[in-house]
Amino acid sequence: MATTEAAVPAPRRRSLIRPLTFGLTLTAVLALLFGVPWWSLVMSGNQWPTPVAAIGTVLFAAAAVSFPVLMVLGHGRRVDWAARVADTLLGAVWILFVWALAGDLLRLAMLAGGVDDPLRSRITAAFTAVVAAGIGVWGYVEAMRIPRVRRVTVTVPRLGAGLDGLRVVLLTDTHYGPINRARWSRGVTEVVNSLDADIVAHTGDIADGTVAQRTEQAAPLGDVRARMARVYVTGNHEYFGEAQGWLDHMRGLGWEPLHNRHLIVSRGGSELVVAGVDDRTAAGAGLEGHRADHATALAGADPALPVLLLAHQPKQIDAAVAHGIDLQLSGHTHGGQIWPFHYLVRLDQPVVQGLTRHGSRTQLFTSRGTGFWGPPFRVFAPSEITELTLRSS
Repeated sequence: MATTEAAVPAPRRRSLIRPLTFGLTLTAVLALLFGVPWWSLVMSGNQWPTPVAAIGTVLFAAAAVSFPVLMVLGHGRRVDWAARVADTLLGAVWILFVWALAGDLLRLAMLAGGVDDPLRSRITAAFTAVVAAGIGVWGYVEAMRIPRVRRVTVTVPRLGAGLDGLRVVLLTDTHYGPINRARWSRGVTEVVNSLDADIVAHTGDIADGTVAQRTEQAAPLGDVRARMARVYVTGNHEYFGEAQGWLDHMRGLGWEPLHNRHLIVSRGGSELVVAGVDDRTAAGAGLEGHRADHATALAGADPALPVLLLAHQPKQIDAAVAHGIDLQLSGHTHGGQIWPFHYLVRLDQPVVQGLTRHGSRTQLFTSRGTGFWGPPFRVFAPSEITELTLRSS
């Protein structure tokens, strides 16, 4: 009697390449971020007294070592005090890094002018420290202030005459998070209500954390007023926490979650489809029914009607063009938040901010965001509450 045995594959060894590559990349980034300002302020040709150089070196080293630990503790395990420290440190060291590089240009100019060390390096260090400190204070104030109202007029050729002048107020990227901004949130609601909008839209990244953690900060959204509709879609940060929880909570506050669905608003015999899709990262979150699904969002809508679409990321514009959307409202980019980070954002997104046209019909408006993520700084990228006035042709 013949017998056969199935071949049992040998257990696959877990590759160390990816974690090793990640670790080396992280180390290199941290070395640059903390090393460049350390060299400019502490070492270089400054010739500071030994105790000064030693203290400066210890401070930079301690910050560089503790930063990843605080980030994991703060954003991985959601310990708010650690997140506050890590985020502030990240913003501060980015600003120092940028202006240390600018200081190096000054150093080269002085070298060409014959200024010798240690004077040359001490002037450079003073420039970096003073400018970075000034930029940091200003950036913090800009981040924490109630956003200014940005007014934009958009011509939507297919919009009926009865809806001419429709006013849409856009909130996005409020990022209620480790810094308690309940008072700020109330101030935002007061500004929105003063605009007497027809539609108020929130295009996601409502919070960093669970509903239970951020209930107080989100509560003022329940007081937002709109003549026709208050509508909301998820952003990518909802999928770091509890996306369905935020959809349910916003419904409880009286908003219409456009979870791949639409509604119709009408005035003066004219109608507008207001649709929304989940964030483009939703499909990878493992939540049943969560994905960006334009076909489902528009199912049953009259194709002759104009469509206003809420989609968190500008990168979702290609699908909007394919589905004949008239105007997409997005956020996500924060306008770069801290200059010159917008150059990196542009590598990932087709637009950083403002009104742009895509294809023959579709327009995209990208907000710089109402709040901020992580570092409590905004540098040359002011926050905004956007009032869009829609005009028919």
